[in-house]
Amino acid sequence: MASRMLHTAGITGVGMSFPERRLTNADLEKMVDTDDAWIVERTGIRERRLVEPGTGASHHGALAARQALEHAGVTAAEVDLIIVPTVTPDMVFPATACIIQHEIGAVNAWGFDLEGACSGFIFALQNARAQVEAGHAKRVLVIGTEIMSSITDYGDRNSCILFGDGAGAVLVERIEPERVGIIDAINRVDGVGIRFLHQKAGGSVMPASAETVANNLHTVYQEGRDVYKFAVKGMAGVTAEIVERNGMTGADVDLFVPHQANIRIIEAAQQRLGLPDSKVMITIDRFGNTTSASIPSALRVACDEGRLREGHNVVLCAFGAGFTWGACLMRWAAR
Repeated sequence: MASRMLHTAGITGVGMSFPERRLTNADLEKMVDTDDAWIVERTGIRERRLVEPGTGASHHGALAARQALEHAGVTAAEVDLIIVPTVTPDMVFPATACIIQHEIGAVNAWGFDLEGACSGFIFALQNARAQVEAGHAKRVLVIGTEIMSSITDYGDRNSCILFGDGAGAVLVERIEPERVGIIDAINRVDGVGIRFLHQKAGGSVMPASAETVANNLHTVYQEGRDVYKFAVKGMAGVTAEIVERNGMTGADVDLFVPHQANIRIIEAAQQRLGLPDSKVMITIDRFGNTTSASIPSALRVACDEGRLREGHNVVLCAFGAGFTWGACLMRWAAR
């Protein structure tokens, strides 16, 4: 049997979409026992965006996807595959990927949802890369889209300050080998983290009932100190590992785009690589933690701010419930 030649995969388009409604720290001061200075010091968040009730993840996912396609100069009909990492799908089934496929008119694409929590985008990006490199697809949309307000307890002062709604999308495409594209990826899980960060009800173990709703079991449950400890170690470690195993140092990195969960976790990974602030992408102050949407939307912001150029060395990393964590090293291919 003849061997299959691997193709080169790279990100050629990025997009994002956020609702207009803002929930500021001042607003939260009126809802729970907290204050702006404490939130900013502990998390780096100043405001987050929230959808109007009844808005599904597919809405902003489709808008972000259209922007990514426009950026790449590709039509929806040219997309082969759609992967949607999300913890807040429109419904348990069908997949939100199906809903977005229909909405944007990607008539030749198949697709599925992927649940990797805050690492979902990193995991989906690796899947998209594999599909393109193996020759199974030429163009893959990866759309991180979340309505975190739908599973946030706004009476819990420790978690309600963290999350926001929104979407980010990238187009992963077959590119010329000399443009390099996605170079390497590391993805990991460890189920030891289940008890520290999860949603208790709504699955097959504890289906929705009047009792689960009354007891508020369909929202995020988090033991913050334990999650923080694991996240600092996981994100800093995997970021250093992917750089070092590719014969690079922090000096070779043009832009570091971490998952936007907590400014102190980001700073720990930044210090591990010895990166100046100018090489670190921060959007948590304006959007909060948007889970799988945070990295792709940050990439779009970086493009809009002129911080990404073709050929730049870019490192992505994330940490989430599961525990899940991972990193990706790429040479930027979007023109």
